[in-house]
Amino acid sequence: MGGAVCADPLFEDITAALPDHQYTGGWEHFVGGGVSAFDCSADGRPDLVAAGGTSPMILLKNVSETGRIAFDPVSVAGEITGVTGAYPVDIDGDGVLDLYVMRVGPDRVLQGGPDCTFTDVTARWNIPQTDQWTTAFTAWWDTGARFPTLAVGHYVDRTNPDGPFGTCDTQTILNPQDGDTPSYRAELLTPGFCTLSMLASTDARGRKSLRISNDRHYYVSGGSEQLWDIRDRRFLTADDGWDTVSLWGMGIASRDLNGDQRDELMLTSMGDQLMQIAQADGRYIGAPYDIGTYAHNPYIKGDGRPSTGWHASFADVNNDGRADLFIAKGNVDQMPGMAMRDPNNLLIQGKDGRFAEAGGVAGVADTARSRGAALADFDSDGRLDLVVVNRRAPMRLYRNVTPDAGNAVQVLAIGAGGNHFAVGARVIVTADDHQQSQQITIGGGHAGAVAGPLHFGIAGAKTATAQVEWPDGSLSDMGDVMAGETILIKQPD
Repeated sequence: MGGAVCADPLFEDITAALPDHQYTGGWEHFVGGGVSAFDCSADGRPDLVAAGGTSPMILLKNVSETGRIAFDPVSVAGEITGVTGAYPVDIDGDGVLDLYVMRVGPDRVLQGGPDCTFTDVTARWNIPQTDQWTTAFTAWWDTGARFPTLAVGHYVDRTNPDGPFGTCDTQTILNPQDGDTPSYRAELLTPGFCTLSMLASTDARGRKSLRISNDRHYYVSGGSEQLWDIRDRRFLTADDGWDTVSLWGMGIASRDLNGDQRDELMLTSMGDQLMQIAQADGRYIGAPYDIGTYAHNPYIKGDGRPSTGWHASFADVNNDGRADLFIAKGNVDQMPGMAMRDPNNLLIQGKDGRFAEAGGVAGVADTARSRGAALADFDSDGRLDLVVVNRRAPMRLYRNVTPDAGNAVQVLAIGAGGNHFAVGARVIVTADDHQQSQQITIGGGHAGAVAGPLHFGIAGAKTATAQVEWPDGSLSDMGDVMAGETILIKQPD
């Protein structure tokens, strides 16, 4: 790509700009601890919602200015505890993001209103309630649907006296019902293998599917990662070319890394972090070891035991036109076989497609028990900043101050009908003959995600073109966007 870019990434720790917030609790909060970034005040700046475990969930309104990041805590439907994470999703199709709040116990749904106000509509929207331990969420729109289908993943059946080992709970599909307001019917999805992340997206076959990442620490044997075909409503098997993979599945990240409009997958785990490369025949293969993403041990001295990965995000932190990879790390609690001083990874993708560790030099090598994270441009300076939620340690905030970073553009796609935020669409950006693409999804990560305009680094280019492939397969017109700007592309009614 054109122009001289891109310096090593550099972040400034500005945690003092946040109120003190920690993800707390006992064994039911060993997992979870998500954070989501989304605009609930309609001012174009991403706000934050962070799980608290036994502490209350916190909502932070973004009051930043260019060059200065600041947040103000605001009330969110009273004090909600027991929260493992929350995902933004526009359930009622009014163009305002709502929140699906995952809990140890009955989940809650909050309807978004003006200026980061929320109303509990769990009963009004007939969200089926159980006392399960919710740890994963994703959503999609079936063709022609007014309201989204919601998928909810549950962890261990904490009521089973024979648990926790071998007592994985079920998963649930919440199917929308006909009517003018949202209403849902629950459908069990079995078997469940202790789900910790779910992602509905277009897979390497070009089919809409539900990817489920599971924790073999508790299913012990007989389980695996899962791929559920959304149209056929069945799990894929070896006959479909689905290779069985078992790992300590924690989080999922998805991104097209080579411009072929098929997304690679990053699956976090204890020990190796598994990257899967999408193939033209619809299969996935494990990335070569020398790609640099396995990140199986801490990169700082003093603890050589295996790492534990949680949230993962692909994002271009130095705007060189290549997606980088952040992985939140941290011991489950006091597992003696795993590293206790386990710094978060910031893996920078080079021109050859390999990744190199930069967490230490970038200033994000925190060794707290990290869980959820979000990369978003909080101060509108064109560089992605970072927030990380930690278990029994303060949430941290880092401002991206990378010198000589490349240029960037943002694309906001607006869909027709109830799918206002065009979930399931693919955004394609080209600058200096270099093409990138990203899907618009809800889910993945570990207990949280980023919703809003998609960020694309374009290195030294001054302009780019953007196009949207809508969920129905149609293409938008090509739009021109200047470096540093956001382009809005609307789907025709």
